[in-house]
Amino acid sequence: MTQPPPPPPNQPPGGFGPPQGQPPQQPGQPQHGQQPPTPPQGPPTPPAGPPQQPGYGYPQAPQQPGYGYPQAPQQPQQPTPPYGYPGQQPNPYTQQQPQPYPTPNPYGQQPGYGYPQQQPYATQPVTTAGGGANGGRIAVIVAAVVVVIALVVGGVFLLKPGDDGGKDETASSSGGTGGGGDDGEGGGGDTPDGTEKVPAETNSDVLFKVPSPKVDEDTSVVVAGSWLTEKAYVKSGVSEIVGYDPAKGTELWTIPLPGPVCQAGRHITDGHLTAIAFQPAKPTKDKPSHGCSQIAAIDLDTGKKLWTKTAKAGSRELRFDNLTVSGGTVAAGGTSGGAAFDLKSGRSLWTPKADDDCYDLGYGGGPKLVVVRKCGSYDQPQLHIQTVDPKSGKVISEYKMAEGVEYASVISTDPLVVAAEVGESDAIGISDAFSIDNKTGKLRIRIPLPADKFAARCSGVTTIEACTGVVVGNDRLYVATKEHSGGGEYGRTNEIVAFDLATGKQTGQRADAGDRYTITPLRMDGGNVIAYKRPPYDKGGQIVSIDGGDFKETKLLENPAARPVRDIETRMSPDYAELLYSQGRLYMSSRFASSLGSSGEQRWHLIAFGAKG
Repeated sequence: MTQPPPPPPNQPPGGFGPPQGQPPQQPGQPQHGQQPPTPPQGPPTPPAGPPQQPGYGYPQAPQQPGYGYPQAPQQPQQPTPPYGYPGQQPNPYTQQQPQPYPTPNPYGQQPGYGYPQQQPYATQPVTTAGGGANGGRIAVIVAAVVVVIALVVGGVFLLKPGDDGGKDETASSSGGTGGGGDDGEGGGGDTPDGTEKVPAETNSDVLFKVPSPKVDEDTSVVVAGSWLTEKAYVKSGVSEIVGYDPAKGTELWTIPLPGPVCQAGRHITDGHLTAIAFQPAKPTKDKPSHGCSQIAAIDLDTGKKLWTKTAKAGSRELRFDNLTVSGGTVAAGGTSGGAAFDLKSGRSLWTPKADDDCYDLGYGGGPKLVVVRKCGSYDQPQLHIQTVDPKSGKVISEYKMAEGVEYASVISTDPLVVAAEVGESDAIGISDAFSIDNKTGKLRIRIPLPADKFAARCSGVTTIEACTGVVVGNDRLYVATKEHSGGGEYGRTNEIVAFDLATGKQTGQRADAGDRYTITPLRMDGGNVIAYKRPPYDKGGQIVSIDGGDFKETKLLENPAARPVRDIETRMSPDYAELLYSQGRLYMSSRFASSLGSSGEQRWHLIAFGAKG
């Protein structure tokens, strides 16, 4: 699907290099309907010598101890330096007494910052008989949807093989399944063992890399979607899906499509099936988009397209803004309506209940199927978070968020954790996480995640499953902290910390990225967290496993530090690219193919690393 200029394909270095003349703007995701800025295309250049030491008080220490911030005297405000600048600030993420959460809250008086005494906000458990869609009610936001949709489709990773096409085992670059119990008491006990083992040699080599597909001048095409099985690494191309040998990179099969892929299911079944949505024709200058109206199921091992379907609201063909897989069902939806199909056969299962006041904004999949249903007026909307039966669409439980919250993203469906932007904040699509009981629809706890302290982001108007920097497991929320000064000469760093989903309190667990690295959680591996460490300008990136009990970090993979390789890797930012890791192999791929950028510059569609041992 032809889009307005996106974040540059293969992704910007993002300030992980040595200090440059002026501090570059840190990469981030766009606000709803806004175009992301175009970062510099070239890789960072190592300095001839160490940078000049910044003046006293640079960078500024926090005035109040937030989530774990230590007390520090107020200092003169200075610009935030890029990665690589010397820092004088101590680590701000040590566990301290929480402070009152300052963000305006439509739920009423704010409790303490992360205190367990928080009362449920707008908790109204309801059991109803169906879902619904109202075609064309929200036409005013369609323009924003078109821009944002391309930015938020994530990759997929298969946890375990099997032959039951109805069960989803899921963990992805943007989230993961949780292993929370049903007693509501929170995690903290024994955590299940993961499957990722330390290779005999953790240093990696480049297995293969694929150049970016050719596209027309001054265009950008969505190529989101990547999956991994024992037999194939699968990646969306321009109007095609390609399966590669996981070790060699040779093409195993290709599924040609009439138009670009616009949505890719994040989840796959034990039988290695998933679904995609695509346009019925290729873009032209006269018609840059034909609408995301086609849905297909694909077998990731064989490269077989099982079926292709469309859906209508009256005589009008639906266009889908999101798509997911759960319990052997493909659910697709958007502002114009939704539909659900059997993943294996393509048989129509159900459609959302028609309602003048409500429609299904989108779906979150994996272990359970969750609907984000939007009701009310445009000026005063209300979101209903529903757990539904994937085969019938019957609502099992429902939680009604406070009026005025416009959009929500699903971080995890089991346990159910939803992110939303509450009030005015500088977060991108998230200021708080809501832990919800799947069975009753009651709010367990609300956890503030202010953007000045945490790097979790959920971008998108209707794509629903679009969060980075946060995963769920062990009945805990694991979230990356915002980058801050470290202790080394060029110290910029961050951590992963954990919150109990029953109490909302920090558990005291913390995994440090290390000086000049930044760490991002990718997915769960049993009870362990698989995380990626983005490197400084003179190192290669790392994959680590964080023990869910003692939070000990174990290095699983370290990539080459050679500059030509590092330049490709650092353009694959976890905020924009798709990162999949399994059994000593890391696959990094772009979400866009674009002609934008400097003339003659080589762009890369994907790069794969493998442990030497």
